[in-house]
Amino acid sequence: MPARRLNEVPAPQGTNSLWVWTRTRSPVRVTFNFLMLLLVRYSPSLRLKIVAMKLMGVKTGKQVSMALNTTVDIFYPELIEIGDNSIIGYNATILAHEYLIDRMRTGKVIIGRNVLIGANSTILAGVTIGDNATVSAGSLVNSDVPAGAFVGGVPARVIERKNNA
Repeated sequence: MPARRLNEVPAPQGTNSLWVWTRTRSPVRVTFNFLMLLLVRYSPSLRLKIVAMKLMGVKTGKQVSMALNTTVDIFYPELIEIGDNSIIGYNATILAHEYLIDRMRTGKVIIGRNVLIGANSTILAGVTIGDNATVSAGSLVNSDVPAGAFVGGVPARVIERKNNA
């Protein structure tokens, strides 16, 4: 599977990148995103979840469903796209950033149409998941997922490819 597409920013010498996050993101905006994320995570209303995600900057298609306790990136939500009719399972996490000791990385996360992300899965920055793909519960998606594929594991690997993809 192809490598992730990431942008890197070095951390100041002697300081880990998370310690200086306010140099790249507005604390007011991150606080707003955090409050919207509470709606996304805990509201039973799918419509309210979509509105909250759009206010954060997440690009969502029609009839996207987010299960209870789903987390989207609060620092870079504008880098996340979720296609029509996709389901993000219970306690799944979608990250568009990575704060490392010596650098910070960001990357677009593109989730296609009719995608199922299983419960307790983590989608890392810079990943594209193709249309009609399925990510098994508990998976770590650290590379692209082909359209129509069924992937699972840590890290996620292709288990099966659908014939109609």
